[in-house]
Amino acid sequence: MAINILVVDDEKEIADLIKLYLELEHYVVHTYYTAEDALKCIEREKLDLAILDVMLPGTDGFSICRKIREKHNYPVIMLTAKDGEVDKITGLTLGADDYMTKPFRPLELVARVKAQLRRFTTYNQIETEQSNDHLIAFSGLILDKHSRKCVLNEKPLVLTPKEFSILWFLCLNRGRAVSSEELFQEVWGEKYFNSNNTVMVHIRHLREKMNDIAENRDYIKTVWGVGYMIE
Repeated sequence: MAINILVVDDEKEIADLIKLYLELEHYVVHTYYTAEDALKCIEREKLDLAILDVMLPGTDGFSICRKIREKHNYPVIMLTAKDGEVDKITGLTLGADDYMTKPFRPLELVARVKAQLRRFTTYNQIETEQSNDHLIAFSGLILDKHSRKCVLNEKPLVLTPKEFSILWFLCLNRGRAVSSEELFQEVWGEKYFNSNNTVMVHIRHLREKMNDIAENRDYIKTVWGVGYMIE
């Protein structure tokens, strides 16, 4: 099945160059130089990914991203000539999945397109499983309770049985602070005898392994005086 990609950039040379590189990878590319034409394409075509320039005449790329997120969850990559952190935060807040600053290397953009499509396809497959009680997937993290396998940002995360059980239980209780006592009783299946140090050591090892892959993301938060939480 053909993969359809939307490219929007008012600089014709850049848009056409992106189109050329993507078509070499056998993607179907819909190229537009104005936001108005791009918005019509979003309504008309079944798209798999969008590449949006931030700075467009009239309606900007942020507005297009916001419009996409009203109905669709396919990946969005933002392009900008600015190297400002505010722009990046704005794009990601509106639902963009990745961000590249001009000038960029076309081959790097193609690599990011492939990564986003691969991640999106993986999550869709998980969501369409008839029974997915044994699966947890969010923010680049995938846990399979049946196989006891864990993947983080598309890389295997090798965990001990106890580390997997801790991570699974924290993910099941996402958004809630879980006490060391509750973790110990759930994972070790024994009465809690002031075993905070045991839990703490396992949490530390788990964080170290996760941080080796996701350096800029602290998945497990410490809630002082309460326990641990995954947001």
